[in-house]
Amino acid sequence: MQRKKLVVLTGAGISAESGIATFRDANGLWEGHDVMEVASPEGWRNNQALVLDFYNQRRKQAAQAKPNPGHLALAELEKKFAVTIITQNVDHLHEQAGSTKVIHLHGSLFQSRSTADESLVYPIEGWELKLGDKCERGSQLRPNIVWFGEMVPLMDLAITEAQQADIFMVVGTSLVVYPAAGLVHYVPAKATIYVIDPNLPPMSKRPNLHLIPVKSGEALPQLAQKLMEEAI
Repeated sequence: MQRKKLVVLTGAGISAESGIATFRDANGLWEGHDVMEVASPEGWRNNQALVLDFYNQRRKQAAQAKPNPGHLALAELEKKFAVTIITQNVDHLHEQAGSTKVIHLHGSLFQSRSTADESLVYPIEGWELKLGDKCERGSQLRPNIVWFGEMVPLMDLAITEAQQADIFMVVGTSLVVYPAAGLVHYVPAKATIYVIDPNLPPMSKRPNLHLIPVKSGEALPQLAQKLMEEAI
């Protein structure tokens, strides 16, 4: 019997429960920096040292974080479902928890890429990426992060996954950052959707829509257990 396909869109809320500051909180990730200074091609051109240091600090923080019960529950669901995680987060907490199919829409903190050829991507050893670190073609390496104003190269893959979902979860995201927020519009009408966040994003009414205004670390273990019992 073929397993049902379960697709999960995760955002900053699930990582926040592991101690990773979110982009949009008053005391969060962008404190002290205009977003365009550290997350845009223009910011990179203006001050590479500032951008590298900014992401070095984020990488150092993320390397110390541990998966929380929400991450672990999503990994556990692979026992009964064909699970794909589509995440807006740039940490590796889903992989650390044991999830085996993760699409990083906005890139990865733990990778660098060439500024001459974006297909040249490298793992970052440790937490520092420095001025003078170059690709094989001799160009400066930058964080492999999708910045504001840049294309999201994995978006088509994410859309294909959403279109095939039997169950679709939205976890810890405000659904205001596009194009990721538009993924819900590709979910089949017959699919069941669960939206899990203390501050529920606006959602159009539709059949089989379940709104759960609870933190993911609390809600996901209970929901995962329920879904796995139903799948027996």
